[in-house]
Amino acid sequence: MSNLNGIVQGHEIDTPAQACGGVRTPFNREHFEAIGVVNVWEKYNGILSWGEGQTLGIVDDGCDLTVPEWQTVHPWGPKLRVSWNAFEQNNDPTPVPPGYHGTSVGYPSSLCYQGICGVAYQNQTAQIRSCTIVHLPKIEGEDVTLARALDWVAEHAEEYNITAVNLSALDDREHTSPVPTVLDLPLRRLREMNIWVSAPCGNNQHTNGISWPACQEDCFAIGSVKDEKVYNDRYGNTDLLVHADFTSSSNAYAAGCYMIWREAVIKTQFPWQEYGATMPEAAMAMFKHTGRAYTDELTGLTFKALDLEKVIDFIMEYQK
Repeated sequence: MSNLNGIVQGHEIDTPAQACGGVRTPFNREHFEAIGVVNVWEKYNGILSWGEGQTLGIVDDGCDLTVPEWQTVHPWGPKLRVSWNAFEQNNDPTPVPPGYHGTSVGYPSSLCYQGICGVAYQNQTAQIRSCTIVHLPKIEGEDVTLARALDWVAEHAEEYNITAVNLSALDDREHTSPVPTVLDLPLRRLREMNIWVSAPCGNNQHTNGISWPACQEDCFAIGSVKDEKVYNDRYGNTDLLVHADFTSSSNAYAAGCYMIWREAVIKTQFPWQEYGATMPEAAMAMFKHTGRAYTDELTGLTFKALDLEKVIDFIMEYQK
């Protein structure tokens, strides 16, 4: 795929510098520095490719594909690799009111536009409309289309090399344990396929439970740290904290970090099996092993926060 004339398959493309391959401006510098993303970019530039060749499934309430951020085509390929609609079962993920969230939820993990970079900015995306609105009015019915979306991911994962899923829906309730639904079988299937699936805990300052589907057994529950304190919804079933103002962002960061982790363990032939039965479980165990502990003043619970620099350093040391 040549870019000698700045054209790929009839589309204008950015040069590597314009497309975040040169000067990179973090999507959120404060968060990226706290997570260790900026240091990892600098340390391992030319060694890791920041998601190149991997596709992130974004399972949300729809995406406006006409925005320029998702129309970009880079030297390594189009930012949008594929789209799907779990309602009409076609390739049009356009949001239907009241849906609004899916257009921008991929920016923290995947943006590569006019020098602004998400965590794994060279990845590609699969935009999937799967729920009526990201803040679910109820679980019943929404679980059916969400499950259909995850089944589609499983069926097309090899074709598009989908390695991670941002399952960004949440019901804003307090669940202390899993809620059995039709979503559970596709979640288990994806975990066994070594595909990361995570969801946000919620942004309501709940301390007696977290949102569905984050509370499900085979979906990682991602909370947040803000101003060096545990923030937003949290409970004992929260798996990991990530520095962010909202858990939708912390979840997006976590999915992008998994893609970088995955490339690092494959390139170094790191024995990830010593940390978990599947790659996602091993990644989570290593994120916790290298992460910083935060004790929550309100609940008394201690959580681990993701530090990408420390976990990638840990992997790279194995190669020496």
